[in-house]
Amino acid sequence: MNIEAFFKITYGLYIVTSKNENLLNGHISNTVFQVTAEPPQFAVCSNKDNLTTDFIFQSGVFAVSIIEQDVDLQYIGHYGFKTGKDFNKFQNVNYKIGKTGAPIVLDKTTAYFECEVVQKFDVGSHIIFIGKVIDSEIIDESKIPLTYNHYRNVIKGVSPKNSPTYFDKLKLEKMKPAGKTGKLYKCNVCGYVYEPEVGDVEQHIKPGTAFEDLPDNWVCPVCGANKDMFEELA
Repeated sequence: MNIEAFFKITYGLYIVTSKNENLLNGHISNTVFQVTAEPPQFAVCSNKDNLTTDFIFQSGVFAVSIIEQDVDLQYIGHYGFKTGKDFNKFQNVNYKIGKTGAPIVLDKTTAYFECEVVQKFDVGSHIIFIGKVIDSEIIDESKIPLTYNHYRNVIKGVSPKNSPTYFDKLKLEKMKPAGKTGKLYKCNVCGYVYEPEVGDVEQHIKPGTAFEDLPDNWVCPVCGANKDMFEELA
């Protein structure tokens, strides 16, 4: 089986949010799609371990904010590689409460939908929620929606472990041909793998820079962890 074939499927990237009484949470998702036109309904797929999944069960509502292309890994990491069980994802975030009571992220997003859950399907590790659209709006007409292809090939991002499209990056690296420029190091916080041949464009690290040569103030581009939170991969 060629795992690279999975990356030829096209996806968008979204922030799926919900509430549980006064608590708010959200996570990154690439499995959001429209299933009917009349009435308009959307499906979202959410890992059973995600706090947002529990919130959708409790409240019966969710919102989907469409992420714009002009984002960095820190933005993705805030929603995709950290858990709302440990911190408030909506602190210092520009958002509003929608008609359903679900929070709607307004920073770096192009449009949003609000939905009420009408059906649920257990698919093993994930739950598929079908939601009837209650409201929708354009946030910024000029912005281009982020695609998974752009995220993977331009921003050099990876799928969070709870994502339906997650693959262990170490396994992917082992499938690549030999000839790398140094050892791989993995972030123990979010799982990001630093690749010397790729570098870190966002932090002005040129391709070919070994992990040992990174400046002491370099941090994980996904979650912001310090260098000492990385370990060498065998």
